[in-house]
Amino acid sequence: MKFRDYTENDTECLAGVFTSSVHSLATAKYDAVQRDAWAPTPPDLDVWHHRLGQLLTIIAEEDGQCLGFLSYEPDGHIDLLYTAPDSARKGVASALLEEAARQLSEGFGVTDLFTEASLVAVPFFVRHGFDTVDEQTVSRNGVSFRRFAMQRTL
Repeated sequence: MKFRDYTENDTECLAGVFTSSVHSLATAKYDAVQRDAWAPTPPDLDVWHHRLGQLLTIIAEEDGQCLGFLSYEPDGHIDLLYTAPDSARKGVASALLEEAARQLSEGFGVTDLFTEASLVAVPFFVRHGFDTVDEQTVSRNGVSFRRFAMQRTL
C-alpha cells in the first residue's frame, strides 16, 4: 500500500469509494433511507469535486487501485475517512489516519485531531485514542442522523 495526494482525476473514484462504503458497511447502523440520503446514487461529481477541492486528501492505493481515502483540513479536522468495502478491516483506515496525523503534526503544527464520527466509525476512532466530546443529530437531504464529535491529542 502506498499513499499519494488527491488530484482532480480522482474525484469519480473517491465518490465511488464513499458511496459503496456507505451502502455496504453502514447497513447495521443506518437504514436504507438514511444511507440513500447520506450517499445518493449516482454521486454528484460536481459536488464531490468542489468538496474535495476544499480539503487535503490522502489516497491509499495498491496496484493502481484505490483502497481508501482520508480528507482533512489544516486545523486538524478529519472530514472524510472511507475505505472500499473490500479493504475494510485490513488496516487501510488506520494507516490513513496515522499518515494524516503525521502530516498535520509535521506540516501544520497541529496537536489535536477532531472529527464527526458516524455510528459505524465511533469504535474505530475510540481504538485510535479519540474521546467523545458530544453527541450530535444532523440532517442530510431531509433525513436525520446521529453522529459523535470526537477528539484526540497527538
